[in-house]
Amino acid sequence: MATPAQPKKIVAPTVSQINAEFVTQLACKYWAPHIKKKSPFDIKVIEDIYEKEIVKSRFAIRKIMLLEFSQYLENYLWMNYSPEVSSKAYLMSICCMVNEKFRENVPAWETFKKKPDHFPFFFKCILKAALAETDGEFSLHEQTVLLLFLDHCFNSLEVDLIRSQVQQLISLPMWMGLQPARLELELKKTPKLRKFWNLIKKNDEKMDPEAREQAYQERRFLSQLIQKFISVLKSVPLSEPVTMDKVHYCERFIELMIDLEALLPTRRWFNTILDDSHLLVHCYLSNLVHREEDGHLFSQLLDMLKFYTGFEINDQTGNALTENEMTTIHYDRITSLQRAAFAHFPELYDFALSNVAEVDTRESLIKFFGPLSSNTLHQVASYLCLLPTLPKTEDTTFDKEFLLELLVSRHERRISQIQQLNQMPLYPTEKIIWDENIVPTEYYSGEGCLALPKLNLQFLTLHDYLLRNFNLFRLESTYEIRQDIEDSVSRMKPWQSEYGGVVFGGWARMAQPIVAFTVVEVAKPNIGENWPTRVRADVTINLNVRDHIKDEWEGLRKHDVCFLITVRPTKPYGTKFDRRRPFIEQVGLVYVRGCEIQGMLDDKGRVIEDGPEPRPNLRGESRTFRVFLDPNQYQQDMTNTIQNGAEDVYETFNIIMRRKPKENNFKAVLETIRNLMNTDCVVPDWLHDIILGYGDPSSAHYSKMPNQISTLDFNDTFLSIEHLKTSFPGHNVKVTVDDPALQIPPFRITFPVRSGKGKKRKDADGEDEDTEEAKTLIVEPHVIPNRGPYPYNQPKRNTIQFTHTQIEAIRAGMQPGLTMVVGPPGTGKTDVAVQIISNIYHNFPEQRTLIVTHSNQALNQLFEKIMALDIDERHLLRLGHGEEELETEKDFSRYGRVNYVLARRIELLEEVKRLQKSLGVPGDASYTCETAGYFFLYQVMSRWEEYISKVKNKSNTLPDVTEVSTFFPFHEYFANAPQPIFKGRSYEEDMEIAEGCFRHIKKIFTQLEEFRASELLRSGLDRSKYLLVKEAKIIAMTCTHAALKRHDLVKLGFKYDNILMEEAAQILEIETFIPLLLQNPQDGFSRLKRWIMIGDHHQLPPVIKNMAFQKYSNMEQSLFTRFVRVGVPTVDLDAQGRARASLCNLYNWRYKNLGNLPHVQLLPEFSTANAGLLYDFQLINVEDFQGVGESEPNPYFYQNLGEAEYVVALFMYMCLLGYPADKISILTTYNGQKHLIRDIINRRCGSNPLIGRPNKVTTVDRFQGQQNDYILLSLVRTRAVGHLRDVRRLVVAMSRARLGLYIFARVSLFQNCFELTPAFSQLTARPLHLHIIPTEPFPTSRKNGERPSHEVQIIKNMPQMANFVYNMYMHLIQTTHHYHQFWRLVVQDQGTGRFGV
Repeated sequence: MATPAQPKKIVAPTVSQINAEFVTQLACKYWAPHIKKKSPFDIKVIEDIYEKEIVKSRFAIRKIMLLEFSQYLENYLWMNYSPEVSSKAYLMSICCMVNEKFRENVPAWETFKKKPDHFPFFFKCILKAALAETDGEFSLHEQTVLLLFLDHCFNSLEVDLIRSQVQQLISLPMWMGLQPARLELELKKTPKLRKFWNLIKKNDEKMDPEAREQAYQERRFLSQLIQKFISVLKSVPLSEPVTMDKVHYCERFIELMIDLEALLPTRRWFNTILDDSHLLVHCYLSNLVHREEDGHLFSQLLDMLKFYTGFEINDQTGNALTENEMTTIHYDRITSLQRAAFAHFPELYDFALSNVAEVDTRESLIKFFGPLSSNTLHQVASYLCLLPTLPKTEDTTFDKEFLLELLVSRHERRISQIQQLNQMPLYPTEKIIWDENIVPTEYYSGEGCLALPKLNLQFLTLHDYLLRNFNLFRLESTYEIRQDIEDSVSRMKPWQSEYGGVVFGGWARMAQPIVAFTVVEVAKPNIGENWPTRVRADVTINLNVRDHIKDEWEGLRKHDVCFLITVRPTKPYGTKFDRRRPFIEQVGLVYVRGCEIQGMLDDKGRVIEDGPEPRPNLRGESRTFRVFLDPNQYQQDMTNTIQNGAEDVYETFNIIMRRKPKENNFKAVLETIRNLMNTDCVVPDWLHDIILGYGDPSSAHYSKMPNQISTLDFNDTFLSIEHLKTSFPGHNVKVTVDDPALQIPPFRITFPVRSGKGKKRKDADGEDEDTEEAKTLIVEPHVIPNRGPYPYNQPKRNTIQFTHTQIEAIRAGMQPGLTMVVGPPGTGKTDVAVQIISNIYHNFPEQRTLIVTHSNQALNQLFEKIMALDIDERHLLRLGHGEEELETEKDFSRYGRVNYVLARRIELLEEVKRLQKSLGVPGDASYTCETAGYFFLYQVMSRWEEYISKVKNKSNTLPDVTEVSTFFPFHEYFANAPQPIFKGRSYEEDMEIAEGCFRHIKKIFTQLEEFRASELLRSGLDRSKYLLVKEAKIIAMTCTHAALKRHDLVKLGFKYDNILMEEAAQILEIETFIPLLLQNPQDGFSRLKRWIMIGDHHQLPPVIKNMAFQKYSNMEQSLFTRFVRVGVPTVDLDAQGRARASLCNLYNWRYKNLGNLPHVQLLPEFSTANAGLLYDFQLINVEDFQGVGESEPNPYFYQNLGEAEYVVALFMYMCLLGYPADKISILTTYNGQKHLIRDIINRRCGSNPLIGRPNKVTTVDRFQGQQNDYILLSLVRTRAVGHLRDVRRLVVAMSRARLGLYIFARVSLFQNCFELTPAFSQLTARPLHLHIIPTEPFPTSRKNGERPSHEVQIIKNMPQMANFVYNMYMHLIQTTHHYHQFWRLVVQDQGTGRFGV
């Protein structure tokens, strides 16, 4: 197996290099944003830069990075662009800048949107240049840059400016490029299209000749581009040297074709053009495919294109085609070929009269058509409208190989996509793990293209959606597996022994040498399959390791995934392992296969089952594990061994590797996705198109749903009637009662409902008719029925005064449909989520709600707030492993709830016993839930009914208040309640109290009736399943748990009606989708009624470790972000209550009008200054320390010693002033710096009681979702901005602090970055040296922004700060020492009586 060459890492230029560059000197003269007096525009500057900097360096990324970073595009190129100055260098410069922005993953089209006038002209110039002759003005390398630019345009259809230009290339008129016979055939298939076609022709006739010619050129653009590509492809020789420019051009072209085929709006018309050009046939017969090294990526891309051209979808309607429909299409093609053969080609009679199954394989088609002449083959193809008709006197210009391949590839039987998927092994093997085109290394620079699917805005069908996610999830896991294998195997140091075998010179915690491996079972295949149902093997290892590592190996659980590895090292004993050189050849790795643990074997060879029983103690150190192998992989390997005489892989393994359980759930998730593809994915109709990215993005908003609910009980949402009125600005509120004393919550609100189909049309001005009625809300206060006389019977109440946007979010969440809430930092996302859950629970008691979050921590925060509201805890259930972190004494896990039910049952039966005793009823009514039920029916109800008949109002007499208390049958039972129970003030009040008492009693028996199942079900497992399926109304889990356990939940018959997702913008696309399908459909429909997603797409996305999947495939895009990009309506929370208003200004520019809650201005903690510091936030410039800025001991492990020491010095200073250490967190943007800061803290102050440790030292990414009063932030980089250029990371970094934010950075680097300007312009407006007030102790009474009465000291650099803190600390120690001495003397003198009173 060829070892891939290690890709080079792109080294970003340093600040000094940037300043020395020719580009920077020009920038400072012409366009740099901080230069006040700029020179006038000069076209020659653009020409010079293009020729000398870009072309001369062969489009070196480093040069283009510099230009793009200097804001060349924004401040010079596009600002001055016009048709008069347009030139080749100008066009190419703009394209290079846009491509670089896409490579860097920063917004690319903003500049064009601000000045769109010349974009149409510019775009036409690009089209013309893309079709220019390659040996003419534009070189092939330049045209590859243009292709990439066009690809970015086709992938940006959500941008109106781009869409308006691109649509002209890919609409129905592009069929002008088809051959006339093929066009006629297509129009015949869809009669509606002929009408449109005639209309297009009419409109064309009305155009003036010049405009018509321009339109024709645009319509034929893609057809001509394909022909141009074919000519370039044909110029690639089979074995002679080829320029890589040609190869890269071909690769980029195929990438463009794949992207056009994978989007329905572009595919609809383009697929026919592509089919008519026979591009695939040309490619598969080309020399490039047969060049093993140069053509490897091209072949992989070609396979992807072939997959998408034959995708199971109807191009016109966009509907997914079933397997039967695909078979019908295949049969129609074959039979039409047979009919043509029968009618016109006597030499094909045998073919025409055979049955379809006999002739539709590649072999049989070649057997029938191979002997025919080229002319005959051309005639067959032209009869099928595949080629133009061949004149009788002429010979065909196509070679026979092409004609034969054209007919065969079009008519051969295809294996269905789902069948291919089911036959695919789920574990990666060595062929995929180290294939750089599929799983690139971490140094992926974004230059070349890759054979990977992309996640953009739209998908063809649900199958396509799941398949792309399946492949990417699989490959991302593969990348992590590769890192683990390389780490473990290199630690084991496999060397070749003297006798040619393997000897291990090291050891690894996660890997062990295999002593013995045997396959013990290969079960028969299922009917219709050719792979075994299961394959099991035994792996024996020798655990001669430390006890805790031995425990880890013995603790491998069922379904844990391990990897079996074969190494045959060629290096002699003692060879050093070099991480910079290719891994495979150093260790001699040959095979990798996955397996799944079934269990460890005991002394008798039986699998030890997981369960409550203690595990048997096994003697010795030899342990054998029974594992399941992948049946598909086993079948492929065995076929290869038998047919090709290859060696048996399963006799060669010599290492077994395990992985950390948290990172090892990829197989279960892949199985879940594969199962979803094999079942009918029933997504609710109202969501289907939105998930695929089509149709009206607002169609699932509650205002457009046909089943909108008019009257909703807002329960405890509003604190008063005034709160309600301010929550609906612009609405007219009508209260059903006039007495202000009765206008108290809870309120029911009736909204004016209009049907989604819009019976009331908007008039021309967009104003609604009946505006008054549409804005009127009818509010009905209602009283919650009395629940009993005990204090705990009183319902818990919400105490938060929600803002009007939060109320809109709560209202939307209660209505059916899709609700998207964008929650900026500190805007109360969790409070809104909890209130929605509570309101749904009370409005729809029969419905069940599923809560899904990204992290256990978020789930815990939700649960802690849910418990503070009026929700019965017996209806709460938490699935997964995070429940142990809940900061309550209550256990909401499955077994915790089972125990709660059992304990609660005993408590309630005790209450029944007490009630029985108080009523003087003999017997044992409290024996079981069943006997209690009979007791309620015959003893309690009869007494209550008798009581009601006595006290109920007789029509002719006035009710007597005393009777309510006199006849009440349960006085003795309620003797332990606060007395007197009955107030005796009015009949109504006392009657309500009596009914409340009865409700209290009735609830006891209702609960016991629900708990009866736990008496009948004996095992904990059955009881927990019952709770999950029947009892729980609010079920919470993480998205990972949902993906892992989908199969089990569906099997149990799990059902739910609503989904609420917190942190939705941090969840992977596929992990957001799976929770929609954790239940079987009812009668072919999903019962899902509401989907509420709460998140913030301006903060960090899901974590993707591999840069290629993150950037090239856009795998980090969450479903939440995609919905926002598509245009799904959102409720944007707009008032934050976390940070000072001044700190909020550092990030609120990223949001739609984000303001502050009143308490941010009013509370003393926000209005008081930060003691000892002049400013509440400051950017502190840190220059090189000892001549060094950033350093990189390992790849991407960035450190900056100067900043680290400065941050820790400020932390120590604050603690010495009296700040509590746990109110300060230290954040940084890189892991390397985090470790360095932790080391410095351990050395300087970790164990010092005067200082202590900060609350956390971690990365910005890890701290998302958390906050602290004071944040010290180190930005580390001094050469290039790095990943802080992602504005989302900046937003998270700026929004973690409540009261103080102090940032340490190289200012000259960050202030030039275009994306960061809004924040850094505020930061640089303040002095860039730290201003401290050492004599001001914590806490201070100084108001924020006031000049201090104490002296301000300016710290110029880190060494000065370090010295200052050292002196301050020594002074504090000395004064403390003198103080203690003084008091010691005082105490002694008191002892001798000198200070006697």
